[in-house]
Amino acid sequence: MATLKDIAQLANVSPATVSRVLNQDDTLSVSPETKEKIIASANQLGYTKHQKTSTKPQQHTPPKIAIVQWYSRQEELNDLYYYAIRIGIEKRASELGYDTQTFFNNDFHQIPQQLAGVIAIGKFSRKQIKELEKFTKKIVFVDSDTLNVGYPCVTADFDNAVITVVDYFMDKGFSNIGMIAGEEKTTDGLKALIDPRFRTFKNYTIEQGLYKAENTFIGNFSAQAGYELMQEAIKTLDDKLPNAFFIANDTLAIGALRALQENGIAVPNRVSIVSFNDTPLTQQVFPALSSVTVHTEEMGKTAVDILDRQLNDPTTIPSMTRLATQLTLRESSL
Repeated sequence: MATLKDIAQLANVSPATVSRVLNQDDTLSVSPETKEKIIASANQLGYTKHQKTSTKPQQHTPPKIAIVQWYSRQEELNDLYYYAIRIGIEKRASELGYDTQTFFNNDFHQIPQQLAGVIAIGKFSRKQIKELEKFTKKIVFVDSDTLNVGYPCVTADFDNAVITVVDYFMDKGFSNIGMIAGEEKTTDGLKALIDPRFRTFKNYTIEQGLYKAENTFIGNFSAQAGYELMQEAIKTLDDKLPNAFFIANDTLAIGALRALQENGIAVPNRVSIVSFNDTPLTQQVFPALSSVTVHTEEMGKTAVDILDRQLNDPTTIPSMTRLATQLTLRESSL
C-alpha cells in the first residue's frame, strides 16, 4: 500500500506537504502546479485515504519548527538584535503554516522529537550542532557561518558594512580611528568567537595605512563593557584619543557614549561614533547614534524560506545568504 512518503518521493516534495495538500489545508502556501502534482502522484500510486469521507471534522496539526536561541530570555531582551531575528522567523513561519516553539539558551533537552526542522539563532560549537542533529538534519543557522559543517546559513554583510563605516570616517578627514569590539564564546564555552567586524576593520585599516593596535579595545557585548573600554581608552590615550570610533554593537556604544559624556568629551565635535545593528536603542540616547542598519527581521524570514525549500526539496544544496546593510547617519557622527 502506498504511503505519504512514497507520494512525496514521486512528487519531489516533503511528506508534510503531501499530508497538508491531501487534507486540504487552506493555510498551506504552495503553487497550484505543486498541488496537482501531489494529487496526480497519489492517484498514480493508488493512494485513496484522502478520498474517504468522515462525519468527524479532520484535525490538522501544523508542522513544527523549533527556534533555538543561543541567548537566554533575559539576554535576548537586553540585545534586541537577536529578538528581532526571532520575530522575523515567527512571522514568516506563521505565513507558511508552520508552528514555532522557542528554546532559549540552547535548552536542547526540552526540544521535542517530532519536528519539521530547526532554525538556530546565534553561535554554536561543533558539539552543539551534533546535539541538534539528533532531532533533525533540516537545520538553518542565522548569524553564523555554518557552510563548513554542511548547513545553510543567513548572515549580515559584515565586510562591506565595516568598509563603508571606515570610508565614511576617511571622507570626513579622520585618520585616527579607533574601534571597540566584542568577544564571545559559544554557550558551552568550547569555541571562542572572533568578531568578523573586528577582523574586517583591522584588515581594511591596515590596507589604508590607518591601523593602530593601541586604538582597539575588546571586551564582552554589554553596556558596562562599552563604558569600561571607553574609560580605558580615555585614560591610556589622553590627547591621542581617536577622533572617531567604530563600535561593534549598539549596546557597547551606549556604554561608551556615557563614558565620553562623563569625561566632558563632546560627541560628535571631539569624537564621532558609528555603531552597529541599529536597534531602537540608537534613538533613545543623546546624541542619537549613527549605526549600521541590519535587516534583522528579514534575516529571520529568509531563514524560514530556506528551511521551507529544504523540506520541499531534499536535494537543496546548502548555501550562505548574506543580506545587505545600510549606514544610517544621526547626530553622533554628523
